[in-house]
Formats: sequence, structure tokens, C-alpha cells
Amino acid sequence: MKIWLLSLHMATNLRSIQDQNTGKVSLNIQALKYIPRFFNEVRKTNPVLFFSNILLRLLASMTPIVMLWVGKLIIDEIVALVNTSGDTNLEQLWYYVVIELLLVVISDILNRIISITEGLIGDQYSIRSSVLLINKTAEVELYQLEDPDFYDKLERARRQTNGRVSLLSNLLGQAQDLVTIIQYIAALIYFEPWLILIVIISIIPSFINDLKFSSASYSLSRGWTAERRELDYLRYIGANDKTAKELKLFGLADFISKRFSRLSYEYYKVNKKLSIQRGIWGSIFSTLGTIAYYGAYILIIFRVVTKVLSIGDLTFLSGAFNRLKSKLSQSFKRFTQITSAALNLKDYFEFIDLQPASNDAFEMRPMPASIQYQFECVDLHFKYPGTDKMVLQGVNFSLKAGEKMAFVGENGAGKTTLIKLILRFYEPTQGKILLDGVDIRHYPKKEYQKFFGVIFQDFVKYEFNVAENIAVGNVAELKNQALIEQAANLSLAKDVIAALPEGYEQQLGKRFSRGMELSGGQWQKVALARAYMKDARCMILDEPTSALDARAEFEAFQRFIALTEGKTSIIISHRFSTVRMADRILVLKDGRVLELGTHEELMSDPQLYAELFNLQAAGYQ
Repeated sequence: MKIWLLSLHMATNLRSIQDQNTGKVSLNIQALKYIPRFFNEVRKTNPVLFFSNILLRLLASMTPIVMLWVGKLIIDEIVALVNTSGDTNLEQLWYYVVIELLLVVISDILNRIISITEGLIGDQYSIRSSVLLINKTAEVELYQLEDPDFYDKLERARRQTNGRVSLLSNLLGQAQDLVTIIQYIAALIYFEPWLILIVIISIIPSFINDLKFSSASYSLSRGWTAERRELDYLRYIGANDKTAKELKLFGLADFISKRFSRLSYEYYKVNKKLSIQRGIWGSIFSTLGTIAYYGAYILIIFRVVTKVLSIGDLTFLSGAFNRLKSKLSQSFKRFTQITSAALNLKDYFEFIDLQPASNDAFEMRPMPASIQYQFECVDLHFKYPGTDKMVLQGVNFSLKAGEKMAFVGENGAGKTTLIKLILRFYEPTQGKILLDGVDIRHYPKKEYQKFFGVIFQDFVKYEFNVAENIAVGNVAELKNQALIEQAANLSLAKDVIAALPEGYEQQLGKRFSRGMELSGGQWQKVALARAYMKDARCMILDEPTSALDARAEFEAFQRFIALTEGKTSIIISHRFSTVRMADRILVLKDGRVLELGTHEELMSDPQLYAELFNLQAAGYQ
């Protein structure tokens, strides 16, 4: 089935490329509308560097034609001196030579300063756009990030962060060359207008060809975004310390390498066809351009032989024509690069312009200072976007202020989904969640989410140092070493950290130098410390201690229960020795509330909870 789908996708891509090859290049031109916005973004990054670079390029654009003209004067002066009998005065000749020398030095200095200013502003804009991308990713909804099509858009935007720096260089270089080209054209028109027609014949066909194939290349790249992500993933798992054990144990290297090779070769075949077509047509138009150039050269020589032009004029015109042809060819090629990059700008700006899901139907209210009464779920239904299956169906319960409630149920019962709704990672499909009688959608989402301290079972193992790994629970206290150490002590991570060579400064993970990898249980203690980094009004622990041994888990939960006295808390755990510490236990089955009560109440009326409890207890007998 996967091979069939891949073949279908391949056929679609081929048809798309064929459509582009028939001349549908309008998309490239339309994408240029993003260039002014891009320039404005660069300008705002550093106005001084931006305008300095433009001024320097304007000056640099004038030096080539002036240098050619001075070269013509030198040649004419030499010819005049050769044809003059008797003593010769070389003063004028040396004057021209000194001017040319100064022009060469000035041109070199200008180009070096241009390169420096362009590099600096390019680096600054790359930083700015990357930060903007990170912040925008934080704004979008979780369901959007879990959607493959949306993630493809994010991937294209992310990949173009560094590409936008080269786009800036191309745009500024294009503007500079345009000024120089105008000067060359004016010179040729003054001496030999026919040369302009020859230039057009030699350049335009190649430009159209490059523009057409640039559009096809973009179509191929865009159409294969998902496959390239899969290739990146296969590269990662095929050569990574975290997957090496299973690759060796299960003998997966051959399976992964073959899958990578098959997918890579499919892309290669499509790209090969496009490259061959581009090369053939490029060679044809290049040959036409070469013939046109020598036609112009013959015309200039004929004018000199018939004494219409001087030898100096010959050097000037041949140099101007050759440089004009070169500049036009370079500019047209750069134009196709710019239009291709502009298409990528489209991906970037479309992502940046995404707006979070609107909550306009709910009048915003300020967050309360604390929970006065309770959370209440009323007729809560939910299905994940793009699916038909209801994960939660008519969930009704209340969580009283200061109460500790445990969520229990078999895998897939909806426990973590319920947590995600309470945290507003998703909005209910039907029903509502109330906080002290007010629908939580009336509260600003960011302020509401600050209400909670949460540790998930799939917590992130940040490859930062230990102190930073703990401080992410309340990053505003990143420099508060006393609070970090207190959180580590409460989560039982203190002894783990004491055994590390560099203590709280120890780099974790193997990605960077001096990094150390922790065991699963050690990582969980460090991650659990994040929950103690802020005085959250509601604490949620979603299987945060599954990798701890029984003694450590029991002690961690005892501390948690004691330290959250009077606070509202939710615990998800499969170990009933810890679940029974909760004030009440909510049992979910197939997205519905099956039971709700204390441990003793649920055991006295044997249903699912009692069954699961007894099954687990039997394993210890």
C-alpha cells in the first residue's frame, strides 16, 4: 500500500513538473510581491547598515564604466604617442594610469566594505527571523503542529531561515548591477545601437529557460517536503546513539538503509529528468549567446578597420559589450534565484501571518488569583481534528479547590486527553470546562496556562545544563540558584546532581561537548524538579515517575502530597500504591467516567478500579 501511495505521489509530482515546463511561470512573478515586505523587515533589523550598504553599492556600481572609459583614454593616448614623431610627452598618459589605479583601489575597498555590511545585516536578520519563527511556533495551536500538512509548512519556513540571507545578497547585488547595466547600455547606444539588439538575442532565451526550470524546481521541492522530512528522520535514526542499541539488536540497519535508498532514488529519478532537460536547453541557448557575442565582436572590428572607431573605442566597446552580456546573464540568473527564493518567502510569511484560533465568541475576563470553589467538566466531548472518533464522551465531574484527584484507566481511556483540555491545548468539541462557574474560554489562554505547574510523562530532555533543565519550569527564575537547588531537593534530584562532575553546571545529553547522559529515572527526578520551580495554583503530574523504582516513586509522591497541601492537584499514574494517596479517584473507560470516589469507596463496590488494583496487587504476592 505504501509503495502504491508513493507511486501515486510520484505521478502527481511529475504532472506538476510537466505543467511548469509548459511555461506556467506566473507563480514565480507573483511571488515577487513579498520582496518589498522582505526589504522592510531587513531595514527594520538595522537601518544604519541597510542604508549604508545601499549607498556603497550605488558608488560601486559607477566604477566599472569609469574604469573602462579611462582604459580607452589610455589606449588612445598610447596610439597617439606611437604615431607621433620626435619627443613625446608622457605626462597625460601617467595621469590616466594614476586615475585608473585609484579607481581600482577604491573599487576594491568599496566591495570589501559592502561585503562586511551585508554579512552583518544578513546575520542580524537571520537571528531576528529565527526568533520570530520560534515565537510564532509557540503561538499556534497544538493541533496545528500535530497536523502533517501544517508541519510541512513549518518545515519549509524553517529551512529557509538561512536562505533568506543569500536572498538579501542577491537582491542588493541585483540593484547594484542594474545601475551598472544602464550605464553600459547608454554607452553602447551612443556608439553602436545595433549592439543592444545582439545582446537581447543572446540573453533573453536563456533567461526564459532559467525562469521556467526554476519554477519546476520549486514545484519539485515543495511537492517532496514530506518525503524529505522522512529522509531526514531515516538519517537520524540510522546514525544516532539513541537508536544504535535497537538497530544492532533487531538488525534494522539494512531495513532502514534500503528504505532510505528507495525513497532517495525515487527523488533522484525525478530530479535527474529535470536536470537533464535543463542542461540540454541551457546548452542550446548558451551556444546561441556565444554566436551572438562573436557577431557583435566582428561588427566592432569592422567599424575600427573602416576607421569609424578608434582602437580605444574598440577596447571600450568590446569591454562594455562583454561586461554587459556577462552582467545581464548574471542578473537574469540571479533573477530566477530571487523568484525561487521569493516563493520560499511566501511559505515563510504565510506561516508568520498565521493567527491563533479566534476566541472572539467569549468575552475576556481577568484570571482569578486562586481557585475559590472548583473546576467542573460539563458534558465534555472531544475528538481530535481530522478524526471521527470521540475520545471523550459526555465527561462530567468536579475537582474541588485544594483537592488531589487521580485519573485512572487503561491505555487509551482518555486520561491525557482530558488533561490537554483542562490545560487548553485543545478546545472541547462539545461541552465546557468551568473554573468557579466561568467557562475557561473567557480567560486569556497564556494567563490561564500560567495557572498550572505540569510535568508530562513524555517530558522533554533538554540538552542544557542541569540548572537550566530545572529552571525551564519557571524560566523567569533562571538565575535563582537557591530556588533551583530547593526544587532539586524536593524532587529527589539532589543526590543525582551531587554525583555529576560539574554539578548544576553539568551539560546533559551527548549532542554537545562535556555532555553526560542520565538514566531514565535520573532524568525524571530532574524533570520533576521543574514542577517545584513555581508556586503554581494547580499541579498536574502525568505519569512523571514511571521510570523511578518503587521506593523512589513512593517517596516522591509522599513529598508531592505534603508540599501541595491545600493546592488543587491532578495525578495520573498506573501504580495504585500512589494513586490511593489521592483524595478522590476518577476512573475512565472508553472516554467516559465509569467510577468516581475515594480508594475505599471504589474497592467496596468492585468494578474496573478494584479489578485493576487487585491485578496489580497480585503481581506483588
